[in-house]
Amino acid sequence: MQSLGQTVLEYVRKHQLLKAGDRVGIAVSGGADSVALLRLLLELRKEIGIVLSVIHFNHKLRGAESEQDERFVSELARRHRLELRCEGGDVAAHATEKHLSLETAAREMRYGFFRHLLTQGCLNRIATAHTLDDQAETVLLKIVRGAGSRGLAGIYPQLPVSSSQFSDGVQPSIIRPLLGTRRRDLEAYLRALGQSWRDDKSNRDLRHMRNRVRHGILPRLERYLNPAVREALAETAEISRAEEEYWEREIARVFPLIWQVVAARGRGDNPDAGTAGGALRLSAFVEFPLALQRRVVRAASESLGLRLDFKHVEEILALCSNRAGSTVLPDGWLVSRRTGNLWFESKGKATEDSEYEYLLSVPGSVEVQETDSGFEALLVSGIAAEGYNPEDLLDRALLATELKVRNWRPGDRFWPAHTKAAKKIKELLQERHVTGPERKLWPVVVSGGDVVWVRGFPSPRHLRPQKGDTAVLIRELKPHAHKVKL
Repeated sequence: MQSLGQTVLEYVRKHQLLKAGDRVGIAVSGGADSVALLRLLLELRKEIGIVLSVIHFNHKLRGAESEQDERFVSELARRHRLELRCEGGDVAAHATEKHLSLETAAREMRYGFFRHLLTQGCLNRIATAHTLDDQAETVLLKIVRGAGSRGLAGIYPQLPVSSSQFSDGVQPSIIRPLLGTRRRDLEAYLRALGQSWRDDKSNRDLRHMRNRVRHGILPRLERYLNPAVREALAETAEISRAEEEYWEREIARVFPLIWQVVAARGRGDNPDAGTAGGALRLSAFVEFPLALQRRVVRAASESLGLRLDFKHVEEILALCSNRAGSTVLPDGWLVSRRTGNLWFESKGKATEDSEYEYLLSVPGSVEVQETDSGFEALLVSGIAAEGYNPEDLLDRALLATELKVRNWRPGDRFWPAHTKAAKKIKELLQERHVTGPERKLWPVVVSGGDVVWVRGFPSPRHLRPQKGDTAVLIRELKPHAHKVKL
């Protein structure tokens, strides 16, 4: 029977992840997966001809346990006589500042550390311990959220970090040597070695979506539908990656033939004022199969710094069957059909100067110059609350003492009553056709890090007061003339 080390070596060679002379930093958190990666690469380093070191990022999310993880990794590196590069950061503060989930903020800071090490030139590879189980979880999450083959490709075995190369011609990258290996096999490998590892209790916190998939959904799919569901999902990623590679080459071939970057024509009162944009030549485009059309539209938008949802792509394709027409896209972009082309034109984005934020006491009021209106938060007693529309009320006990009025920011989410789930505010405003500078300035009210009120939308059901509870009524004085109608 083939050893686990040889199985990993075959995967490394199949995907050309490592070669002789590579300087490899092993990302070790202290968990079973990363400790197994360290032990396996130690086992294989002479055969491959690589130089190893250990890197660790302390997320500082679990207090003393995080510090113990760092000491564990430090001792592991010392025992195996490997250089240790360690860094830490306040993930919670970063998440609050950037309006990110803790998981996203942690990944952003961790990968920032990885990129720094790679671009410094002291390493040309960083190996992370993503497993086949991680791949299956990622693909399932992508399916649930909605994804094409690009999303279903999941985690890539190798992720180039920059387009630059070292003096020896090697492009630095992050590699995943364990992407074909099950987590249970890694744990069995460590037990056979007598090697301990650290358990992160947050990996069982079911408030995190990935943990619900890992500990609840996938085990049920294994039990009731397919015992090899993880392998099946990982195979889906493998197939999708190959298809993506094909499509990338196909797009590179046809895109220059039908896409031209141009100065978009001026419109309205100032026909001479143009901004950067581009044009798709329809005579060739309409002959493409639908799959290629969709990918060309995405390539065109991405070349302009614009990422589109599926519905936006379909709206653009619908213009191909009309003699004329236009559709509004996110971030102030417009696509219109005229003179045999699809024209992508920027109508101008709001600048950072348009962002605003004001404190709103409860009770209290504040004037907001950017919206030319005022906002007030009124306390309403339990009995009096029955006279108000419940869609306008929030439970006082669930709010901070001091609120903030500001314009919405990328990543903000809100759950209006009568909807099935929370959505990005960007999507809510797109659905109501709020565009241009007005959308950028659209006001929200924030309690802590959560958006609890958005102009024109009913309050979240889970924040509604119960009968007899003290409520807060938030209202805008001199409301904007173009308030969203529900």
